[in-house]
Amino acid sequence: QVQLVESGGGLVQPGGSLRLSCAASGNIFTFYTMGWYRQAPGKQRELVARITSGVVTNYAESVKGRFTISGDNVKGTWFLQMNSLKPEDTAVYYCNGRLAVTFTESWGQGTQVTVSS
Repeated sequence: QVQLVESGGGLVQPGGSLRLSCAASGNIFTFYTMGWYRQAPGKQRELVARITSGVVTNYAESVKGRFTISGDNVKGTWFLQMNSLKPEDTAVYYCNGRLAVTFTESWGQGTQVTVSS
């Protein structure tokens, strides 16, 4: 079993910044993918950013240039630096990881990010 725990959410004013963290524990091997998803009220969960094989990154168009994903796929820790936050970034953010070899997928419990003045 792999457990993922997020931290770092909260309330921030438009234009502000937040940094989300995700830490894996349990029976982990190297991660193949490490990512962040979000779900706003009444909307489907969407991919925000992902690292593949510890190197290749991809981002949703709506966050390109504002968000940066980073992490260590061996240690199982990753981060999402969010700058220039907008009200439309308000959502519950979930970390997601898929192990190499077994391709087991795990989700965190979610952390609320609210952007409001």
